[in-house]
Amino acid sequence: MRIAWHHAKTFHVTLFLLFVLFCYTFEVCHGQDYVFQDPKLAAPAPEQDDCNGIFLSYTFINRVKEYPRVKNATAQAWAFKSQAMIFNAGIDELKAWKMFIGFNHNEILVTADGATLVDATDFPAPVGNGTYLAGYPMVDLKTSIDTAGDFNQIQVLVAMTGTQFGVKPPGVPMPRTIRLENDGYKCPAPRNRGHSMFVCCKKDPKHKVKVSKKTKFMPRQNGDLSFSYDVLQAFTSSYLAQVTIDNNHPLGRLDHWNLTWEWMRGEFIFNMRGAYTHKKDGATCVYGPAAKYYGDLDFSKVMNCEKKPIIGDLPPYLANDTKVGKLPYCCRNGTILPKVMDESKARSIFQLEVYKLPPDINRTALNPPQKWRINGDINPDYKCGPPIRVDPTEFPDPSGLQATTSAVASWQVVCNITRPKVKQAKCCVSFSAYYNSSVIPCNTCACGCDASSTCNQNAKAMFLPAEALLVPFANRIEKAKAWARLKHKPVPKPLPCPDNCGVSLNWHIDTDFKNGWTARITLFNWGEIPFEDWYTAIQMKKAFPGFEKVYSFNGTSLPDLNDTIFFQGLPGLNFLMGEANGTKVSDPRVPGKQQSVISFSKKLTPGINIQQGDGFPTRVLFNGEECALPTEIPMPGNARHQSHVNFLAIIFITAMTFMLMTDHFHI
Repeated sequence: MRIAWHHAKTFHVTLFLLFVLFCYTFEVCHGQDYVFQDPKLAAPAPEQDDCNGIFLSYTFINRVKEYPRVKNATAQAWAFKSQAMIFNAGIDELKAWKMFIGFNHNEILVTADGATLVDATDFPAPVGNGTYLAGYPMVDLKTSIDTAGDFNQIQVLVAMTGTQFGVKPPGVPMPRTIRLENDGYKCPAPRNRGHSMFVCCKKDPKHKVKVSKKTKFMPRQNGDLSFSYDVLQAFTSSYLAQVTIDNNHPLGRLDHWNLTWEWMRGEFIFNMRGAYTHKKDGATCVYGPAAKYYGDLDFSKVMNCEKKPIIGDLPPYLANDTKVGKLPYCCRNGTILPKVMDESKARSIFQLEVYKLPPDINRTALNPPQKWRINGDINPDYKCGPPIRVDPTEFPDPSGLQATTSAVASWQVVCNITRPKVKQAKCCVSFSAYYNSSVIPCNTCACGCDASSTCNQNAKAMFLPAEALLVPFANRIEKAKAWARLKHKPVPKPLPCPDNCGVSLNWHIDTDFKNGWTARITLFNWGEIPFEDWYTAIQMKKAFPGFEKVYSFNGTSLPDLNDTIFFQGLPGLNFLMGEANGTKVSDPRVPGKQQSVISFSKKLTPGINIQQGDGFPTRVLFNGEECALPTEIPMPGNARHQSHVNFLAIIFITAMTFMLMTDHFHI
């Protein structure tokens, strides 16, 4: 049977329409994935129109279940999308905006377009305890008045993606709070509406602004460590910059510092003076966009093409080298001391020649690197903020005239010291006293432990005899077990892990008499590298006013710094040597050691009780790094460091004595 063409055409069209209708009515099942059907952001909150300040909002867009799929809802990972908005609805320009988002569902932030993490953490970044965002590339928010209502200049939208855990649908994983972190602003508790959170932050009328000369850019900030990134010369496709590192903390320090940052616009380092990059390789440029633009450039002479270069200080012998040296405050092998030790060594300087790529090929297209991070050997952990544009730095005129020259442009990066977390210190302290024969050693895993260790990472460190402090941990094991048997203490199985610290200190109460007392501090270096110009600092609550003298070190009391006593080596004794071999091949290795006795008076500390713990420090630092303290202190006696007196026995003996004496008088 043959069908006419026009009838066949009608038949095919009918089949097609039925197929479309079937697809339209077919319901697609997503399993347990939880996705909002409308991924568009909600309309602006009405409160935005009523805000006369900085309006912040956080909007949760959607989420999708990630792999692996698990039955435990609290362990299931979800990929989420959200957006934060910072909107200047006030009459004052907001410079260098910073926003806090109080994530609290074990979130891992993967991207944040329009902002950077203030602590310079790389993505993906764990932000389950909240995180601080700073503007990049849009750092400042102008006002609607100054821009004729141009939203591109008065607001920033930060698009975020990440992973979160623990909120079972239909719950919405919202942060606990959002707020503006700029000085001088006050934020009330945020409000929630649906999948959005918002708050209007206003100027704090109680905030006192320091009177200073008016500047075009942000005023310079104070911090424990600060960088100044100064562009000295600007050309069409390159510029010369100088980096100045200033140590502003009285106890901060860096040894063998390594600095890293991230180039955001394809820049590369052509040459340096006063410092060097750990990797000298132009291959990255050859196979990248730099080679396409600089076709005739010899990249074998380029110092570094990495997006995240690692920069270190030069050794002293290159200080007068005409090619890489000849800069003030350079070439000290990465040592930056606190000003209380030597103000001339509290600064470091180096210069670099930077090449740019399109579209930044003009003199005024200057962009500093982001995500600054610096660390040293056994030094504090610094968290650095983003670069902030400040007024150009002024320098003395090189001709010697009474004149100043200014940088083309300047940025400041401020870093602050953070306290080490538990089991993440770099040094530790042990306690001992004349009135107790046991030493309380450093905490188990005080400086971290390997996850594959077979020892017990959570067991309490075993008490030691005094002589065990002089040998490495591997040689202490038998001494610790023998001491436990002698003192009738249990021996845990498996044994506690070592402290794993490269530097340890022992604080020993030496004597205690009517008018004063003495302590002895001993420093041990268990590493192979010696510490030049070492120092240690202790804080004491009750005993500080009684400090008199330290005999083998230089000692300085710093009452304005939380009652701190500052110790450093005497001339000729400023080296804490590294660990060395014993006298015989069979002898254990011997740590580098420095020791001194410290005397205290009780005249200014009435009521001080040394045997009850008033003679032990509450905080100890070595070369700026805070050391882990024991969780207990020695007490009189040996049983758990306490004297357990059987009062029933005393009462019984007293009663019997009294009865015998009474019978004696009756005879």
